[in-house]
Amino acid sequence: MSEEVEFIIDTTKEAMGDAIAHLEKELRAIRAGKATPAMLANVMVDYYGSQTPLSQVANVNTPDPRTIAIQPWEKSMLQPIEKAIMAANLGFNPMNNGDIIMINVPPLTEERRIGLAKQAKAEAEHAKVGIRNARKDANNDIKKTDISDDLKKDSELDIQNLTDSFVKVIEEKLAVKEREIMTV
Repeated sequence: MSEEVEFIIDTTKEAMGDAIAHLEKELRAIRAGKATPAMLANVMVDYYGSQTPLSQVANVNTPDPRTIAIQPWEKSMLQPIEKAIMAANLGFNPMNNGDIIMINVPPLTEERRIGLAKQAKAEAEHAKVGIRNARKDANNDIKKTDISDDLKKDSELDIQNLTDSFVKVIEEKLAVKEREIMTV
């Protein structure tokens, strides 16, 4: 195999790995009944005029499976954090006691579980699209190389096998997340 083809395959692996990493991040943000700090990962707080991730202005932890506690590093940030959580539209009702913000995570209804499972499927589909785009780019790059047609076919087969293995990983991650969501 030529160095050029090896480079194409390596960059394709990297792009597909990035798609999996993004999927994992998105799946962590989908709540499955148990409180986790990752549920608030996408919350952006107005910190002196700039949008800042919640984790950079407060300590976020879970004292028990149904509660999230947010301890801001500056007391003046209590109100902006509360507003940011409400604006994120996560379905949470933050309670500010003057020192910390507590969020009780309600148990999921069956309807909500089904909706979250659909959301997880959509994220998995986005990851598959990313992997298929990486495959298409790699195949186009291989067609432009100066190697024999047999080597091009073998390289395209390698790329397809790589694609299949990454799609299988996505399916496995989705199955785990769906089980987590649907378990009461």
